[in-house]
Amino acid sequence: MPKKLIYRSVLLLCATFFAASAIAATANKGDAKAGRTLVYTCGGCHGVTGYKNAYPNYHVPRIAGQNYDYIVSALNEYKTGQRSHPTMRAQAESLSEQEIHNIAAYLSSIHP
Repeated sequence: MPKKLIYRSVLLLCATFFAASAIAATANKGDAKAGRTLVYTCGGCHGVTGYKNAYPNYHVPRIAGQNYDYIVSALNEYKTGQRSHPTMRAQAESLSEQEIHNIAAYLSSIHP
């Protein structure tokens, strides 16, 4: 087989691989529109003015505009119990992997 043909075949294979990887990564990023319908309970704590919960009194982080990967990671850690917060664990346990990605897509798309 001529070197030129091998070179072109390798380039085509690499291009196909990278295109498929990009499509898969985009598909897994979640649907912001679907995520918007899932975050209605989040505002009860994360939407409190000054980001403090009334009782018990603790700082509640701002999640609007937060990094996509961070939101996915945090929700998965609450879901598995790696992060301990009873309310967040209860919320995350009910979410599917796709719902977590949808929520992350929506929240990370908000520009506070």
